Amino acid sequence: MNEGQVHLSIDGGIASVTFDRPEARNAMTWAMYEALTRICEQVKADASVRVVRFRGAGGQAFVAGTDIAQFQDFTSGDDGVAYEKRIDACVGLLESLPMPTVAVLEGWAIGGGLAIATACDFRLATPGTKLGVPIARTLGNCLSAANIARLVAALGRPRTERVLLLADLLTAEESLAAGYVLEIAAPDAIDAASDKLCRKLASLAPVTQRVSKQALNRLLHAQLPDVEDLIRTCYGSADFREGVQAFVGKRPPAWSGR
Repeated sequence: MNEGQVHLSIDGGIASVTFDRPEARNAMTWAMYEALTRICEQVKADASVRVVRFRGAGGQAFVAGTDIAQFQDFTSGDDGVAYEKRIDACVGLLESLPMPTVAVLEGWAIGGGLAIATACDFRLATPGTKLGVPIARTLGNCLSAANIARLVAALGRPRTERVLLLADLLTAEESLAAGYVLEIAAPDAIDAASDKLCRKLASLAPVTQRVSKQALNRLLHAQLPDVEDLIRTCYGSADFREGVQAFVGKRPPAWSGR
């Protein structure tokens, strides 16, 4: 399996982070999560960086979730708890960056990709972009409390229920109407749109931006419930094992409710 890469470039105070595994719609491997963590630590400590922009390579996807093949090694609910903690640490680090962050969404932003995009402060999208967490019809797993809280804050509970319980995918247009996406730009105009937004963000008061982000994040995470028991139940279920095997085997899953 191609482990993929995550690239960082910095120009004029704007850091650009690219998820580079286009043949797999930039699905995240463990190595890519580790690279993203290192990059976030680097830019967090770099006072010259005023804005961080995230995007996927290839123009067909932002990030199409975590690579499902990696779940074949899971044997118990404890593996799921460890995985969600691992993702929470990475996505939480991205969310805690002191400077504004922008996600450029082209194509698919699914599962872990939607979690990364939602942890950013602003999102731009191209027409045809699809966003969702279709685990109710694919894997039969679940999200952490932090990731659910971010979705509810960004989309509202009704849309979050559609995403999680109905496995619906949201369009760029619906996401724009919900305020989740700031702007929709054509594929040949998305670079200019993201450059314009990043330049504007970089021109504003960084201390105000930093403390405002921290206040918003404290509100979001205040008194989050402990849901380890729910995660352990889901990842330890026969349905999760069936979902992984069905996905890898390219067949529909047969849910048993166990």
